[in-house]
Amino acid sequence: MTVFILVAGAFTGPHVWRDTAARLAAKGAEVHTAALTGLGGPPAAPGGAIDLETHIADVLSVIDQVTAHSGKEVVLVGHDYGIHPALGAADRRARSIARIVHLDAGMPQDGVPALAAVPDRRLREQLSERAAQAGPGAAAGEVPPPAKEEWPLWGSTAGLLDAALDGLTALAAPQPLGTLLQPLRLTGALTAVPVTGVLCTGSGASIEMLQIRVDVGDPALQALADPRVTLFELPTGHWPMLSGPAELADVLIEAAAGGGHRLTAADADHPPAHLRPFLLDVPDLPRERTGNTDLYLPEGPGPHPAAVFVHGGPVPIGARPTPRDWPTLTGYARYVVGHGVVGVTLDHRLHDVTDYERAAEDVAAAVERVRADPRVDADRVALWFFSGGGPLTADWLAAPPAWLRCLAANYPILSPLPNWGPLDARFHPVRAVARAGRLPIVLVRAGREMAEIAATVEEFLTEAERRGADVEVIDVPDGRHGFETLDATDDARAAVRRAVDAVVARLSLSSI
Repeated sequence: MTVFILVAGAFTGPHVWRDTAARLAAKGAEVHTAALTGLGGPPAAPGGAIDLETHIADVLSVIDQVTAHSGKEVVLVGHDYGIHPALGAADRRARSIARIVHLDAGMPQDGVPALAAVPDRRLREQLSERAAQAGPGAAAGEVPPPAKEEWPLWGSTAGLLDAALDGLTALAAPQPLGTLLQPLRLTGALTAVPVTGVLCTGSGASIEMLQIRVDVGDPALQALADPRVTLFELPTGHWPMLSGPAELADVLIEAAAGGGHRLTAADADHPPAHLRPFLLDVPDLPRERTGNTDLYLPEGPGPHPAAVFVHGGPVPIGARPTPRDWPTLTGYARYVVGHGVVGVTLDHRLHDVTDYERAAEDVAAAVERVRADPRVDADRVALWFFSGGGPLTADWLAAPPAWLRCLAANYPILSPLPNWGPLDARFHPVRAVARAGRLPIVLVRAGREMAEIAATVEEFLTEAERRGADVEVIDVPDGRHGFETLDATDDARAAVRRAVDAVVARLSLSSI
């Protein structure tokens, strides 16, 4: 018999597990819920503060009760904030834990408080400022429970019926501030305990996106490629125990049995997807490197039109090679040289979703440096964006300069993903396209795109049509995100040629 201990997240308590627990029990599992002090559990002692250690002790009590007589190993499930006390307790009872399940929760590290995992950046800053102003006594304070319309600040409400959201609001309790501020302490005892992550795609997360981040070398996620780590997806928002209890129960049973998807680690024989060869044969042309920018030049003095290829991200600071040397970017840059166009690749500082302003500065500076080169026709430039570089298109859509003859984007993110928190309104292409005017836009759409990204593309196209924007869509029906190094099919090759031809045609026009 599988034994589950379920730990709820911020503002919530054992009541959120009711339907999921019933379904687990119906499948023959033994189910316990951890009642955390102040969150459905006992109140704190008079004058006592509630912090993370208080909640760790609550979870430890349940583990000890479950294992005291039977000696059974448990599957410990932590949702949202609940993963922090779950991990803290498991670290002290590692021999009793068969598996830890992160249910739409992060990967807390030793010494890091739960506040760092709050998805809304502005909310994190407000709580940090409040704690700093309150001083040492801040641990005794509370964070008021969200109003109904405020729950999205704490996680996606996708899939929640209105009645469920009403119930979540009615039963919510204040979150003791100390539970968010006190750093988690881990000894390393959990390194041998198997782990499962359950990703709720309505929150903007997916297995495919995690694999991409592992591939590009995100150091915080390398542990996910361990064979003891399995992953599942649920097509719902941040509260699957309310929006899909039956589906969640099925996943938890399968996770307990060791099922799930495993990420792959790159090695010499299996390079990561973004470093595999470009799908077209392109000449091995030399580059000219200046600062963060590389130029691939056609023959002849010019001046030649230019296409500037802007990578996506976020990309870890230490990623090597850097994006301007990735095969997709160098492949396009070398290919357009054969069309008489200067191919330009560059590196920018998009290392986190909070870095779009810095990345935009880098791109703008690189473009001006390229336009100042006497071998470049400064009045005929195209900008071509990829993936997470999509939000950077907004500046150019909102105020297209006369020299920008075309804006292209491959499998772009065109509005903030749900787990990004609030993004500066400046970097919202769906809103910016209203001011694109006559600027030609070439959008390359991957047919097998991740659902959360595909939704932003469709939102953009709907708004572009409503605003009368000049958009040409080139579809790659069987293409995946990053198809240029993943899907070397005839259809994919034809799509690349069509996209380049479309951009070059705009660069060839005397005016737009």
